[in-house]
Amino acid sequence: MPAFVADLIQRAWDATVRHGSIRAKTRAAKRFARFGEGTVLLFPTTALMGEQRIEIGAHTHIGPLATLSTGMPTTAHLAGPPILTIGDRCLLGKGIGIVAHERIEIGDDVFTGHFVYITDQNHGYEDLVEPIGVQMWTNAPVTIGEGSWLGHGAVILPGTRLGRHTVVAAGAVVRGEFPDHAVLAGVPARLVRRHDGERWVRVPRPEA
Repeated sequence: MPAFVADLIQRAWDATVRHGSIRAKTRAAKRFARFGEGTVLLFPTTALMGEQRIEIGAHTHIGPLATLSTGMPTTAHLAGPPILTIGDRCLLGKGIGIVAHERIEIGDDVFTGHFVYITDQNHGYEDLVEPIGVQMWTNAPVTIGEGSWLGHGAVILPGTRLGRHTVVAAGAVVRGEFPDHAVLAGVPARLVRRHDGERWVRVPRPEA
C-alpha cells in the first residue's frame, strides 16, 4: 500500500474517532441521565442501552469498545432513577463492560485496565432442564470505592463492595466485601495485602 494511502486512511479514522466519540452537550450525551463536562466516551462503542439511567461525572475518559447497559432489552427504554453511576475523573479502559440491573456505583478517580467486566446480576442454574440463560436471575448491588485501580481483565461480580483505594490484580474474579486500602488477587480473589494504618502488610493465605 502506498504511504499516502495509509496516511489518508489514518487521517480518516482519526477524524471518525474524533467526531464519533460522545462528549458533553452532544446529542448522544443528552440521552444520559448525566454526562459531565470534559467527559468523553470514545468511538466506537460496543453497546449502549438504557442511557437515561446512567450518570457519568466530569472529566471521565471511557475507552473504545465500551458496553454500558442498564436493565433488560425490553425495559431499557423505561424511565427511572439512575442505577449506574460513574464518578468524576475516572479512566476506564478499552473494552470495559458494565451491566447494571439493580445498582452499580463507581467512585471518583477510579482507573481500570482494558477489558474489565462489572455486573450486578447472575443467572440461576438450579433447574436441570431449563437452559441457564433463561433461568431466573439474582441481583446484588456493586460499589467500587474512590481512587481504586482494577487491573486488565478483572471481573467484579454481584454483591461486591470495594473500599477506597483498592487494587484489584489483573485477571482477578472478585466477589465479597473488602476494606479500604486493600490489594486483591486470584480466582476467586482474596485479600493479599492491606494497610494497617502505618504500613502495608501481607495477609496470609487461609489454611485449607
